[in-house]
Amino acid sequence: MSFVTATPRASTAIATLFSEYGRAYQQLSAQVSVFHDQFVLALNAAAGSRAVAEGANVNPLQALLDLVNAPTIALVGRPPIGNGANGAPETGAKGGNGEILIGNGGAGGSGTGNSGHGGDGGLLFGDGGAGGDGLGNTGTAGGQGGRAFLFGNGGGGGNAGLGITKGRVGAGGTGGLLGLNGLDGLL
Repeated sequence: MSFVTATPRASTAIATLFSEYGRAYQQLSAQVSVFHDQFVLALNAAAGSRAVAEGANVNPLQALLDLVNAPTIALVGRPPIGNGANGAPETGAKGGNGEILIGNGGAGGSGTGNSGHGGDGGLLFGDGGAGGDGLGNTGTAGGQGGRAFLFGNGGGGGNAGLGITKGRVGAGGTGGLLGLNGLDGLL
């Protein structure tokens, strides 16, 4: 076999090999394109579902609540309806009180020195917030639970901090006229 006659056969074999690679690449490229289209559709569907969920989480009565609260805020600086904010963790901050008439007290923040007391509930309806837990390697006292006034339960006392010395448990908050006292903290 001479070099001249082998060259066309080698060229044909190389061309056939590259042609097969080309067809395989085109098939793979088509599959990747289909996968990409399906992935984009899935992302768009997920984005739509998330938008619907976010819309559902908006309180539908917030506009009404704002309308009711506006005159009282203008007169006394506080709304009649709303929950108190929780005290920040590890600060020992007191939980915010429930608003004037209706609202739950916020939980007291945990702390290494002092734990925050729970916020008081509203005058008519609302539970007291739970006292913050004691933290640290020397036991600290748990915060006292918040009080309720008419309809509402006192907040639970904070748990004592555990360490070389054990802290005191927080006392449960006083329940409302038609409510229960909060439970004392543990340990």
